Amino acid sequence: MTTVPAIPLNNGTAMPQLGFGVYQVPDDEASAAVTAALEAGYRSVDTAALYGNEEGTGRALAGSGIPREDLFVTTKLWNTEQGYDTTLRAFDTSLARLGTEYVDLYLIHWPAPALDKYAESWQALERIHEEGRAKAVGVSNFQPAHLNRLFEESGIVPAVNQIELHPRLQQDALRAFDADNGIVTEAWSPLGRGNGVLDDPAVTGIAAKHGRSPAQTVLRWHVQLGNVVIPKSVTPSRIAENIDVFDFALDEADMAALAGLETGERVGPDPDVLN
Repeated sequence: MTTVPAIPLNNGTAMPQLGFGVYQVPDDEASAAVTAALEAGYRSVDTAALYGNEEGTGRALAGSGIPREDLFVTTKLWNTEQGYDTTLRAFDTSLARLGTEYVDLYLIHWPAPALDKYAESWQALERIHEEGRAKAVGVSNFQPAHLNRLFEESGIVPAVNQIELHPRLQQDALRAFDADNGIVTEAWSPLGRGNGVLDDPAVTGIAAKHGRSPAQTVLRWHVQLGNVVIPKSVTPSRIAENIDVFDFALDEADMAALAGLETGERVGPDPDVLN
C-alpha cells in the first residue's frame, strides 16, 4: 500500500499530501467511492456541506474499520451559512452528518466578499478550533487581500488555503504568499477538470517517458511543488492509480515543460466575484 507523505501545518498537526476529493459525487455513491479510496491507501478525505455527501462520506469512514485518529477529514462552510452564529450551527450540522466528534480541517469555502461575513465566520472557526472540534482551520479560494484582513482581525493564521490549481492556473504569486505566511496550499481541480491538460502533448510526452498516466504525471508535478492535492474519481482503478505517484520523480526539464502550460485559465469561479 502506498505511503503518503505528511505535510506539517502551522498549528503543529500534519495532513497527508495526497487525499481524496468527493466533489460532485452523489451522496448515495459517496460511500462506495470513499471506501474504494480507503482500500487503495488514502487516509485524507475532502468533502463540503455544499457537496451534499457528508452523510455518505461519514458512513464509509465509520464502516472502514480504520481508527479515527488515522483518518484526516476535511469539510467546509458554505456561503449562505457565513456569519458567527450561523457558522457554529452549520459546523454542528456537518459533524452530525459525518457522524464524527471532530474534523481534522474545517474551511471557509469561499470568501464571498460582497457578503462581508468571512471575518466573523473566521472568528467562529477560531472558537471551533479552540474547543478541539476542528484540529485545524483554514480557508478555500482566498486571495491575498482576504487573507490580509484575517491577519489584521484575528490571532490565528489559516493552516490551509485550498485553491483552484493545475498546470493551466499555477497560482505562483498566491502560492508564494501562502508560503511566506506559513499557510499550506492545497489544490482543488488538480487535473484541470476537462480543460485539456491531460491531453496536452507536454503532459502526454512526459507521461510516456516515465511509463505513467497523464494524471499521475500532473499529480506528481503537484507533489514536487509541495502542494497538497485532492484528486477525485469514482472509478476504483483510477482512484488507485492517482495515489500511486510516490515512486518516481520528474526531472528539471519535465518541471520546466509543465511550468510552460500556464494560461491563467480558470475552470471554476473567480473568488473576487463569487458571492
